[in-house]
Amino acid sequence: MEILTASTRDAAAISALALSVAHFFTLDKNGRGAEVFLQTLQPEAVALRLQSPSFKTWVGWTCDKTLAGVVVVREDSHLFHLFVAEAFQGLGYGQQLWQHALSHIATGPAPGITVNATPHARGFYERMGFLATGPRVETRGVAFIPMRRASDASSMAYKQAAGNTPF
Repeated sequence: MEILTASTRDAAAISALALSVAHFFTLDKNGRGAEVFLQTLQPEAVALRLQSPSFKTWVGWTCDKTLAGVVVVREDSHLFHLFVAEAFQGLGYGQQLWQHALSHIATGPAPGITVNATPHARGFYERMGFLATGPRVETRGVAFIPMRRASDASSMAYKQAAGNTPF
């Protein structure tokens, strides 16, 4: 997979990918009740985010130029989106995208990062070092679990406080 900085030319492909996996995070598989959130995944909204200095976005393309995934970080402290096309889930593409984004936002020890993880992706985020900071939330037609990945310097203390010691 080739990971590149996204541009507004990628907005339609990013939107199509995000909407194709929306059933993993909407409470209704057809998106009923989540219309406001789904609007934020439309090409126009994606293009606006791509132009905002608050967001950093990278896209992962396969050798046959298929969009395998996208990762978006807001303000270098919140994993805003990490979408992997269903055909590529479980193959390491999400981890590659996350590691790429982390390497571009971290200067020195990796910063503490938050994410609102879909219940479907909770295990992935836990493997990436994130821990739940609260219960599952259901609002406006979507479900998520608030999670945080502590900075490298404090991750051991954070895991011990959460009862997840590596011993």
